[in-house]
Amino acid sequence: MPNSVTTRSGSLDASKGFRLVTEELPVEVAFRLTDWLNGSPLVMSDDGQPLHLCLSNEGEHADDGANESYTLTVGRKGVEISSPSEVGLFYGLQSLIQLVRNGDRIPCVEINDQPRFAYRGLHIDVSRHFFPLGFLKKQIDAMAHYKLNMFHWHLTDAAGWRLQVDRYPKLTRIAAWRPQASWKEWWASDRAYVTEGTPGAYGGYYTKEEVAELIRYAAERHVTIIPEIEMPGHSEEVLAVYPNLSCLGKPYSAGEFCIGNEETFEFLENVLDEVIELFPSQYIHVGGDEASKEHWKRCPKCQARIKGEGLKDEAELQSYLIRRIEQYLHSKGRELIGWDEILEGGLDDSAVVMAWRGEEIGIEAARQGYRVIMTPGEYAYFDKYQGMPDKQPEAIGGFLPIERVYSYNPVPDSFNPEEATRVWGVQANLWAEYIETEAHMEYMIWPRLLAMAEVAWTAPERKSWEDFRQRVNREIPILQERGYNPYTLSREPFITLSRDTVNRATAVTFFTERYPVEIRYSTDGSEPGIGSERYTDPIRVTDSTVVSARLFQAGEPLGDVVSQRVDYHRAIGKEVLYNTPFSRYYPAGGAEALVDGLPGGQAHGDGRWQGFLVPELDIVVNMGESVDISKLQVRFLHNANAWIWLPKAVTFSLSEDNEAYRSLATLTHEVEEDASGTLFQTFGWSGEAKGRYIRVQAPAIRERDAWLFMDEIVVW
Repeated sequence: MPNSVTTRSGSLDASKGFRLVTEELPVEVAFRLTDWLNGSPLVMSDDGQPLHLCLSNEGEHADDGANESYTLTVGRKGVEISSPSEVGLFYGLQSLIQLVRNGDRIPCVEINDQPRFAYRGLHIDVSRHFFPLGFLKKQIDAMAHYKLNMFHWHLTDAAGWRLQVDRYPKLTRIAAWRPQASWKEWWASDRAYVTEGTPGAYGGYYTKEEVAELIRYAAERHVTIIPEIEMPGHSEEVLAVYPNLSCLGKPYSAGEFCIGNEETFEFLENVLDEVIELFPSQYIHVGGDEASKEHWKRCPKCQARIKGEGLKDEAELQSYLIRRIEQYLHSKGRELIGWDEILEGGLDDSAVVMAWRGEEIGIEAARQGYRVIMTPGEYAYFDKYQGMPDKQPEAIGGFLPIERVYSYNPVPDSFNPEEATRVWGVQANLWAEYIETEAHMEYMIWPRLLAMAEVAWTAPERKSWEDFRQRVNREIPILQERGYNPYTLSREPFITLSRDTVNRATAVTFFTERYPVEIRYSTDGSEPGIGSERYTDPIRVTDSTVVSARLFQAGEPLGDVVSQRVDYHRAIGKEVLYNTPFSRYYPAGGAEALVDGLPGGQAHGDGRWQGFLVPELDIVVNMGESVDISKLQVRFLHNANAWIWLPKAVTFSLSEDNEAYRSLATLTHEVEEDASGTLFQTFGWSGEAKGRYIRVQAPAIRERDAWLFMDEIVVW
């Protein structure tokens, strides 16, 4: 969405295309733009309307090429695009392409536009599964059209090294190949690597010639490629073939480099030399995330490094590596980017922090004076489900629909103007553990990347979800026509609940990503039809019922009926006694989360599922007095990919004094431990009983490293 649009009377007949006028451009700029236009969707013809391109000298950064602003004017006699920079002219052409799609007659209009953020990125993981150069070019084409300018290329990780490095041939001869094509199968095996050419070997890598080709291709479309070379963790593939760089000196013994070993730095600097020679990007991404420090604690060389450098602990040891690599990059005229763990143990001011573990980390980093790229998982991780998990291909878990992406504001209102300038931009991340094909990857990227592109470009006051919803539904067929495989948005409505304390009710809201559609609903358990109530405003439920809804398009049903049980039950607002604490990372609504009447959604991180990392969950609801009880119900979430499993069993008990309990029931389930996807299991008891204290006990499937997630304790 452009930041300023002024519509004028009249229109331009573009049925014969356009005739390029470039006399005011430098020869090399005119050549590049002409070459790109000849392969673009715009029809270029000697009989077409004049299309004037000119470089202006207006603006604060007119001479440094950094100003991406442009002015696009459509008049009755032609089109003019002006900008202080070549990239601005390129983006003006993208907007013209979008105008032409609406028909041969283009309304007379003036667009004055500029991006909100300088960094507008997409990250693609090619380690877990390998993707060929042609596929990456195709994504860069679309990125450029939607005015994204940074391609973060995740080239190395445990699942495979993907970059030719002449000095270390084993990286591509062995560490780039594995026996299993599926990452999931490889991860569940002994995680071995095999030599290139082994029958059945899966993998691949990019030659230096291919890398240079992609860099040129991206540069022609004003996209910068930022390579990522993981360190000190996520390096199992390196240490399998160069085990002398690990703490134990043995292959398959660790995923982290030995920081006490000088050979580690020799290796990393030699690799970076070849990376720098290949990639013109000012910035090199060094990973820095999820490094286990256990080997360093037991490694004599690492402990000697800690002592010799006067470091406090292993966190500062990792920081030592990051600082040293950053100094090396500086000596080569480059800058460092890393995932937000690089903050731990201290960091030089010049480093760029990529905040992924939560936007609060990025906010704090900006307040500390660092430049920040915001890419928090709750808004920017495109490996999550985007529709109902049971209707989607397998994903890593979570739930990130397009509306959630679009709602993101990377700059909080609490920032002062100086802090706001430290947010360099935003990035969407796509990890490929469960993405094996090109079609699946495009399905996960598009159209959510359109939402992130607008977050990155458009001023917040110009954004509108309802307007975007209409536009993205028009854009999806265009992506399909161009050969992409976008998700076509949910064919089912979404249901959200909120607590109405004034009316002692649960407010039920339906919404849809589709346009144009109607939502029809029922509140009596019946299946909604075209004659059912049409949804316009939230409805209120004061007791217990099942609400159902369905989309209708042109009078015909679209997709399936979705239903949600709504309980404004007797335990809402009661005291909850936690015999085992909930995790500070997943508190949901805190002490009232399990009795707020609001069930969890499709993802464990949605703020309504309360997480527990304990051997046995043990919770008591205090009803305040002895009451008759006819029904108890709890619900748990399963997502083995995220180390979340259903409990072994659930036991309900009652007491009058919170000391002597009598068991009502112990309930089990039949869900397999390795069941894929996100699953939900309800455990319920019905009968006649009386008590003041209601106890829920649920042992985890193992005593360590097994999460339990529960959303509500329903009492009737």
